[in-house]
Parts: sequence; C-alpha cells; structure tokens
Amino acid sequence: MLGAQPTLLRESRPAPLSLVAQPAPLKASSDAALQRLAALLVTLPVFVQAPLVHAHPLLATLLTVPLLAAGVVLGLSQVSDRARLGALLVGFAGSWLCGSLFWGWCRLHPLWHLPIEALALPLALGGLRSRWRWAGAFYLASLVGTAATDGAMALTGVMPLWPQVVAAAPEAAMQLLQQAASQLLSPFNLSLIGTFAACLGALGVWLWQQQSLGKLAAITVLTTLGVDGIFLVLALGAPGWSGLI
Repeated sequence: MLGAQPTLLRESRPAPLSLVAQPAPLKASSDAALQRLAALLVTLPVFVQAPLVHAHPLLATLLTVPLLAAGVVLGLSQVSDRARLGALLVGFAGSWLCGSLFWGWCRLHPLWHLPIEALALPLALGGLRSRWRWAGAFYLASLVGTAATDGAMALTGVMPLWPQVVAAAPEAAMQLLQQAASQLLSPFNLSLIGTFAACLGALGVWLWQQQSLGKLAAITVLTTLGVDGIFLVLALGAPGWSGLI
C-alpha cells in the first residue's frame, strides 16, 4: 500500500495548462468577430467602393492586389483564426474585383452586372472543399444577395433607370434616383420587395442554424438585406449619399 501512494499522488495532480482543452467560448468569440467583420465588408462596396470606382476606376481595381495578397498570406497561416481571416479577405477581394470591373467600365449595362459579379463563381465553388471555404462562403452569399437585388429591380421595372442615373449629371441623377426609389413604393412593387426580403430573411435564418460557416453566410446575406434597405432610404431622402452619384 505504501508503495502505491506515489502513483496515486501523481495521478491526482492537475494536468498542465497546455494540455487542458480550450473552452468552446473562445472559438465562439473568434467566430463572432469574423461574422462582424463580414458584415462590415458587405457595406463597403455600396458606401466606399462605388464612389471610389466612379472617380478612380483603375485605382479601385488595383486595390484588389493588396487585399488578395494579405488574404493569401494570412490564409496560409497555421493559426486557425488567422487562416480564416485570410480566407475571408480572399473572398472579399473576389467581390471587390468583380464590382470594380463592373462599376468602372460596364455600369451603363445593368444586365451585365450579375454575370460580371459572378466571374469568380467557379473558384468560390471549388474553394468550399478546401482551406478557402470561408472565402467561398462569403463570396457566394454576397452573390446571392446581389442576384436578389438585381431580380427585384428587374421585376419592379426600375432597371431601365439604372444607366440613366449613372450617366446623368449629379443634379439630374439625384432626381432620377428619387424617381426610381418612389416607383418602388407602389403597392405592387412593395409586395415584390417584401417577397424578396422574406426569402432572403428565411435563407439567412436557415443558414444561421448550420455550422459556423453557415453563420458567416447568414450574416452576409442578412447584412445585404439591411444595406439594400438603407440604400432605398438614402435614395429617397439623400441620393447624394447613395454611392451611385
């Protein structure tokens, strides 16, 4: 019995801190930070990229390079949080590049919007099965939001006003943008917008119930819905702040 005591004492010692499993709240906190960043990144194309591209299209397009470089460097890190942050930046860089190409040189052709925004679609789909799945999830969720917005604009009949707004002088563009926004307030158009919003909201709720990657996509989709609402309000009350003029 006396000889067994040292063994019992050794077995009762607490495990070193380095061997203790990290608590789940740490990972949850990291996921929440990335989700907040994704929500912020969704707002940049409307309120930062659009006016920048309007004034300096080449500069806006070239900004893709540092965004992508930073994303790749971080994405190749062995630290999980850094790798996911890098992947998120890579997905945003893809959206930024496609948006810069359209708004810089093709903005007078609204039917080209979605095809150009979808240029990185094959890469995003392939990335879902690799270490770049966060990039693919962000890009695809952003693309879904863009498709819903374009679809709503087409069905409500305001799509033809798009090239007129972006080609007109500032004062005329403000009037046209307000006209388009007012057209959306008809009962029929409001019902269409409500249907699209409900579908995006339902998709966001469903994605939120999935794993952490699904939550990232949910935040991206739901933020897109919120940004569209803010854009409509600005188009009605302060068109100069909408990013299109």
